[in-house]
Formats: sequence, C-alpha cells, structure tokens
Amino acid sequence: MEAALASLPMNLSETYGRMIENIPRELARDAIRLLQFLVHSKQPLTLTEVKEIIDTQIETESPGFDIKRRLFYETDVLHYCPGLVTVVDAADKQLHLAHFTVKEYLVGEHQFNITAASISITKTCLAYLTGISPSHREMHRDFPMVYRAADFWARYAMLAQDSEAIVRATICFLEEEATFQLWTRLYEPDWLFQNTPGSPRGSRLYYSCFLGLVATARYLIDKGAGVNAQGGVYGNALQAASIESHQEIVQLLLDKGADINAQGGEHGNALQAATYIGHQGIIQLLLDKGAAINAQGGKYTNAFQAASLQGNQAIVQLLLDNGAAINAQGGKYSNALQAASFRGHQEVVQLLLDKGADANAQGGKFGKAITAASDRGHREIVQLLLDHETKAI
Repeated sequence: MEAALASLPMNLSETYGRMIENIPRELARDAIRLLQFLVHSKQPLTLTEVKEIIDTQIETESPGFDIKRRLFYETDVLHYCPGLVTVVDAADKQLHLAHFTVKEYLVGEHQFNITAASISITKTCLAYLTGISPSHREMHRDFPMVYRAADFWARYAMLAQDSEAIVRATICFLEEEATFQLWTRLYEPDWLFQNTPGSPRGSRLYYSCFLGLVATARYLIDKGAGVNAQGGVYGNALQAASIESHQEIVQLLLDKGADINAQGGEHGNALQAATYIGHQGIIQLLLDKGAAINAQGGKYTNAFQAASLQGNQAIVQLLLDNGAAINAQGGKYSNALQAASFRGHQEVVQLLLDKGADANAQGGKFGKAITAASDRGHREIVQLLLDHETKAI
C-alpha cells in the first residue's frame, strides 16, 4: 500500500506528464501533433477535422494525406490522448483540451512551444493540401480540413521560418502551379473581412511578402520574381509587407529594386500603409529611402491623413518633421485635422492646431473639422476648435 501511494503523482504537472508517457508508442507522434494543434489553434477543431490531421503523414519520405489511414470512427481520436482531451458541443463535436491546466502544462514543455508547434502545424497543413486536386468538386465534403489547412499554414509558416525544411516545403508548395491554384481557390490571406477565393490576385512573391516569409521571398526574387509586379489587395509586394509590419522584407524589397513610390492597392503606396498600421521603423526606413511624403492616393488620400485618423501622435510628429503638408486636401475627410477630429484624437488635434492646421478649411464629408467633432459627440474637441477660432480673431 505504501509503495502504491508513493508512486502516485505529486501534482498536476506530474499527472499530465505520465498521461503523455503512457500514450502507446505507435500513437505518440500523432498524439503530440494533435496536442500541438489544440494548444495553439485560435479556433476550435471538430472531431472530423482532427481525424484529417492524424491521417496526414509528415514524418515519411513521401508526406501527404493518406485516405487509407482514415480513422473509421470520429471517436477513435480520443484513444490518442486519453484524459487530456474532451468532446464538447454535441452539435459540432469539437475537441478541446480537457482543462485549462492541461494547456498550462503543455506550453511549458519544449515540444509544445510556439516554434516547435508552428513547424508541425505548417508541415501538416502543406502535406494535407498537396495531396488534393484543384479540380476536385466536393472539396469540403471529401476533405473537411481543407479550409483550415489553407488558413493555418499561412498563419504559422512565418513562426516556423527557422526550419530549413519548412522553407523548402513552402517554396515547393508555392512554386507548384496545382497547389498554388488550390490554395488561392480556398483562401486569400490579404482579405481581412471576407474570404472570396478565386484565381490568384497576387503573385507568389506578393503573398510571401504579405505572410512575412523572408527566406521564401528572397528565393523567389533570386529566381527572377518581379519586385514591382502589380496585384493583390495591397497592389504590390512592398505595400503588402508594409501593411503587415514585415520590416526585414521591406528592406529586402528595397535592396532588390522595389519602386518605393509605386501606386495602387488599398493604401495607395507603401508609406501610407506603414503609417496606417503605425510601424515607426518601416515609416522611417521608407522616408530615409526617399518615399514621397505627400503622395496622393489610396484609402486615406495621403500618409499624413492616415496617421491623423489613427491618432498616432508620434507618427504625426515624425511626418511633420519630414515635410508633411499639414493642410493637404483630398479624400473622405478632406484634411488631417478633420480626420483627427472625427475620430476624437484630442492630442493630435491640438498638435495640428499648434503646427498651423487651418481649422476653417472646407471640404470632406463634414465640411469642417468642428462639424466632424460635433457629429461624433467629441465635446472637448469642439471646445478646443472654438477656443482656437476665438484666439485667431
């Protein structure tokens, strides 16, 4: 009895450790991979999707999805991680970790850290997609993990870039016409609010830059990919890298001859994209390399109006220091002061007034800055603008 009591685990960590040790050897690799998905996935996975993960081989010489390995019953999944997972939501049959303490334990183990898990998740998703024909009609019915895989590899590949195997796999996946067409048919990573798949709107280099895949982007450029090719929601690779805050790729593209003032896309140019997202390092890099600070175009007309709308005082000041035209006209809000007033950025409004912004400038949706502030109920800004007008008299 004493020996039995002495052999009991001392705490939850030891309990979970023993559960993993007790997973049958023939199931261990797939079980670890399954747990990596569950620990790091932002969305819950269904039993049907988890079956597909297990049925995808990544450790063999010919990785890929093997339909012959498909588990017969969805509940067979539970044999892989007994005690560590549970099924919730009777309708969707989602597989969750059994308790939040399971996740707390697993993230402390090396094989479940974000880098190791990202390598495993990316390998699995690329292998799964590689075995599917782009012309397959009943895609989701026959391959229920297909949309998740198209999304997941794009999210996790950047976190797995230290793995040469992942870099090679990513390059092969994008270079192969069939898999590239399949992926863009399933998923468009640069559409934030909706996913409307179809023919590729951007080049392989464009998507690599958007996803932050430095080694892949460098390889494609060295193989002749055009750094100024147009396409995609953000128009070109430089704007795509800028909007996603990938400074190393921005530097790479500039070093390889990207047109710093190339027009087109959601934000008109790379500087406006970087300004909108608020990445000071990229903004400074672009300015140092000669970006046209007052270039017109894009969703917010110019970089200065984008910065004012976002309310980033440090970036507004940086742009002013580099020659931004404070009263430049155009776009929905006509000028930076009206944009900042509309959004309620009082400190930016004060800065703009101090630097000479014209509070009576006409144009835009609201006509004047004070009308924009009033419409949105920003009383302090209304008063600030009134006080400024009084002083000016």
